[in-house]
Amino acid sequence: MLEVKNVTKRYGKNVACNDVSFTLEPGTLTVLLGPNGAGKSTIIKSIIGFLKYQGEITVNGINNKTVEARKILGYIPEMPSLYPTLTVVEHMEFIARAYKLTDYKDRINLLLERFELDDKRKKFGDELSKGMQQKLNLCLGLLPDPEIILLDEPLLGLDPHAIKELKNYIEEMRRAGKTMLISTHIIDSVDMLWDRTIIMQGGRIKANVTRGEVDESGKTLEDLFFEVTEGIEKSSVTGDGESQQ
Repeated sequence: MLEVKNVTKRYGKNVACNDVSFTLEPGTLTVLLGPNGAGKSTIIKSIIGFLKYQGEITVNGINNKTVEARKILGYIPEMPSLYPTLTVVEHMEFIARAYKLTDYKDRINLLLERFELDDKRKKFGDELSKGMQQKLNLCLGLLPDPEIILLDEPLLGLDPHAIKELKNYIEEMRRAGKTMLISTHIIDSVDMLWDRTIIMQGGRIKANVTRGEVDESGKTLEDLFFEVTEGIEKSSVTGDGESQQ
């Protein structure tokens, strides 16, 4: 379980996240939606421990910045950050050793084959196209097989085949009981099965609802998104199962 409690992050006078609280239940897929600048990446980077913040974040009851918590958390950033002088397979080996993985060779092979990087094993990081870099970015984040996975705009830069493969992989992880938080500003990209959606705007949570609540409201996720972020008048569901007119 991942718990975010009253998290606020400021950059000088700018408040990127303002009193953000939510819980990811074990084995669920939560979609974090919001326009650019809503605070999605900031809260994800706070969860993974990259940023200082006010508030509390725990992973299975453990502070998120501890070694124990980081063994549970996985992170796929929006922008790949690769080493130009390491090959594709050396990047994978680096992550495997950093996480002290054992018997990981088969998993490396599986991921490289699924994301069409098997023939790029000896390519250096700076020799890869942007799309290939994003595929390697995915493989690096998925290699440790973490219990809780944070994906920040994971579909950006991928070709249609890779998008389909990633969505299939996400569904497999969901069935395997992984807990996932997928951040995006592209509503059409979350046509996979999801359990809960959190909509952010201006650094605040504007809606936190289950899929069942959205379905019962008689509207689509797109309807809810524009209602919450642009004030389009419809019968609205904003969380806790309550309807507003």
